[in-house]
Amino acid sequence: MRDKEKPGLGSRLKNAWNAFFNRDPPTDTWQDIGMNYSYRPDRPRFTRGNEKSIVTSVYNRIAIDVSAISIRHVLLDENGRYLKNIDSNLNRCLMLEANVDQTGRAFIQDVVMSMFDEGCVAIVPVDTTVDPIDNDSFDILSLRTGKILEWYPNHVKVRVYNERRAVKEDIILPKKSIGIVENPLYAVINEPNSTMQRLVRKLNLLDAIDEQSGSGKLDLIIQLPYTLKTELRKEQAEKRRRQIEDQLAGSKYGIAYTDATEHITQLNRSVDNNLMKQIEYLTSMLYSQLGITQGVLDGSADEKTMLNYQNRAIEPVVSAIVDEMKRKFLTKTARSQHKSISFFTDPFKLVPVNEIAEMADKFTRNEIMTSNEIRQIIGITPSKDPKADELRNKNLSAPQSEKTNPQEGEIEENQSDGGKNQNGG
Repeated sequence: MRDKEKPGLGSRLKNAWNAFFNRDPPTDTWQDIGMNYSYRPDRPRFTRGNEKSIVTSVYNRIAIDVSAISIRHVLLDENGRYLKNIDSNLNRCLMLEANVDQTGRAFIQDVVMSMFDEGCVAIVPVDTTVDPIDNDSFDILSLRTGKILEWYPNHVKVRVYNERRAVKEDIILPKKSIGIVENPLYAVINEPNSTMQRLVRKLNLLDAIDEQSGSGKLDLIIQLPYTLKTELRKEQAEKRRRQIEDQLAGSKYGIAYTDATEHITQLNRSVDNNLMKQIEYLTSMLYSQLGITQGVLDGSADEKTMLNYQNRAIEPVVSAIVDEMKRKFLTKTARSQHKSISFFTDPFKLVPVNEIAEMADKFTRNEIMTSNEIRQIIGITPSKDPKADELRNKNLSAPQSEKTNPQEGEIEENQSDGGKNQNGG
C-alpha cells in the first residue's frame, strides 16, 4: 500500500517533466511558434478620444459589474422557470473559457467595453462544429468580440482577432450566424452630441489647456525703449530677444537681467473660464442618466443606490447581450425544448454580514432555500445531515408520515386480536 501511495525515486525521475529542460530541442535556439508582441494583441483599446479621458473609468466599472453576473445555458420548465444548467460547449464558453486567451468573465467584460466604445459590437463564434453559414444548427466551441466595419443587407464586415496568426483580420459574415449587440445606452454614450461625447470633448479640451500651461513657456512681452519701424530696429529687437532667451536657458535658476528702460509683461497667468463648471455639470448629468453616483464608483453607495444602479445601468446591458445570444445561438428546436440563455444575479453580494443571519432565517423558514444552499452562499461546506437538504421550516416539528410503520401495525393488530379472544373467552 505504501508503494502505491508514494512512487519510488526511480519512477519519479523517469516520469518527471521540467518546463526548462523538457523542450524540443532542449536549447535556447529560435523556434517558429508564430508572431510575437511586447503587449497583448487581442486586448480591446479605446478610440475616438476615449482612451485619453477619465470616462474610461465609468466604462470599466460598468463592464466589471456586468461580467460579475452569471450567464448560463440553461433548461427551463413548461412555465419558463429555471431547472438546471446544460452541459454544453456554449455553457463552457460562458462559464470557463471563451477562447484560448480569455475566460468567460473576461470575454463578457471585453464585449461591454467594446460596446461602449463603438456603440455596437459583434459576438463571433470562431470555432464551431459545422459551418454556421450553411447550417442553422451548430455547436459553438469558442467566441470572440469583433468590431463592425461595414454594414450590408444580410452581412457585416467585422474585424476579429485570429488567434492562429496573432493578428486581427477583416472578414464578412452573415448576420444570422453572429450576435450583434447594440448599446442600450447609445443615446447617452455614443450619439455624436450625447452627454458622454460632449463630456469627452470638454475633458480633452481641458487636457490640452493643461498641456499648454505646463509646457515650460514663459509667454513674455518685452517693451523696448525705441520704436521698431525700421529694419535695423527690428534686427536689434530680435537680437535682444535671443539674448534674454540665452540668459534664461543658460541660467541655473532661470534668471535674466534687463535694462532699466525695458519693461517685461508676463502672459501665462491663469485665465478664468467656465470650463470646469461645464465639466461638473455634464458629469452630474451623465451620472443621473446612467443611474451612477460617485458612491458607486468609490464603493460607498448604500443598498438602494446600488439597486438603482443595477436596474438602470447593469440590467439593460446584460439583457441586450443575453437576448441577442438567445436569438442567434439557439435554434427554434432548442427553444421549443425549453432551452434558453439566462443570467442570474447574487442578491447576497450587497448584504452586510450582520444581516445574513436574519435573511438566512427568513429564507429557510419560508421554505425558499435549504440550509446547505445558505451554507454554500456563505462559503461553508455543505452539511452531511440529510435534514440540511430538506426544504421545510426547521422551527416546526416534522410532519408525521401518513403510512405507519409495518411492524407497529402488526403489533396493533395482534393486540386487537388478543383483546377479542380474551373477550370471547
